[in-house]
Amino acid sequence: MQIRQVTAEERTDTMFPLQAYAFSPSPWADADREDYARRMRFYRTAVSLVAEEDGQALACVGAFPMRQNVRGVLHEMAGVASVSTHPSARRRGFVRELLTRLLHQMRDQGCTVSALYPFRPSFYGRFGFVGLPRFRTATFAPQGLSHLLSADLPGVVERVPMQAGFDDYDALTLRLLGQRHGFSVYDEVRTAEFRELPRWVAIARVDGEVVGAVTYRIDRFGGDLVAGDLLTTGPLGRALLLQYFARHVDQVGRVIVTIGADEVPELWGTDFPVLTQGRVDHPSHAGPMARLLSMEALTGTVTTADESITIEVVDDDFIAGCYQLTGEGGRLSVEPSKNAPQATVTCGGISGLAYGVLDPVEVMTRGFGQVEASAVGPLTALFPKRMPYLFADF
Repeated sequence: MQIRQVTAEERTDTMFPLQAYAFSPSPWADADREDYARRMRFYRTAVSLVAEEDGQALACVGAFPMRQNVRGVLHEMAGVASVSTHPSARRRGFVRELLTRLLHQMRDQGCTVSALYPFRPSFYGRFGFVGLPRFRTATFAPQGLSHLLSADLPGVVERVPMQAGFDDYDALTLRLLGQRHGFSVYDEVRTAEFRELPRWVAIARVDGEVVGAVTYRIDRFGGDLVAGDLLTTGPLGRALLLQYFARHVDQVGRVIVTIGADEVPELWGTDFPVLTQGRVDHPSHAGPMARLLSMEALTGTVTTADESITIEVVDDDFIAGCYQLTGEGGRLSVEPSKNAPQATVTCGGISGLAYGVLDPVEVMTRGFGQVEASAVGPLTALFPKRMPYLFADF
């Protein structure tokens, strides 16, 4: 077995057959292959690895260069995708070898965190990844928001094709990248493909400033308005977009919109019927997972605690070691330490704390390590639970 990196142009011959068989209806048509080849101009900065035997590609992985906000610090992120294997080569360790090589390469290129959507979370858990909340959908009839039709809100909503509204939409995502924990975006090369999406985008403005945006499509008259992520800078942007949805009362039967785990749709109105769902099953509807690729990169993380603790990270190729974590002046510092550790955790354990999805007790109950009783308080204070919103779907 030989592993080699392929270019975006080579992906069509090497990776497309594997990905198409793994994730798409098959056999596929020639048009599917042609569409894939056309899209490869947006994959020029992706790192793509294939495992070959006798010149035949049997497995592949890829990573997109991205950025992610983790507790107020922007990290270079490796967005892992395109993980697939020929049926005859499955359970032979090809993906394990590829993923290990990929994470090392992305770490060497400056990535300090990584995220992915798993086909089986337990498999990626062995690589240090820990689960993050999956996005939710809110489904409701637009008449449930009728109270907003008479509200005199200080702002306007403009509806334009995605191509025309892309620059404003993209600028809003970059703004939210600096504000929202867990939020992530692709680089400019990959992001450019979204300009071509056959979607409307509703853009909410107040005094000319963009305060919200949402992409959507309408499947038929009397059918569904299916929206993407409800992106807002605050309550006013959300109210303007919900008011815009309400104006479709005589056109669509339902609105289905994507929301983060911290959104509470039942509070959008009084007597407001809404179905909020977060479906998770495998392999097709998995929640995302993430991990740290560097401990020192956590320096600068926002924290309100003035605490200091020594932890040891074990069983990991990237971040194993002993570290002193110190919160002072609203920021965290991380330095190598020779002190006796008060907590011994795996990569999944410290990643769960850093991303805010686990507290120290859950680290122990989930089997991610041992935390002394004296360390529970300081670790909880340094890493209070906080649900990340992983915006980018890759």
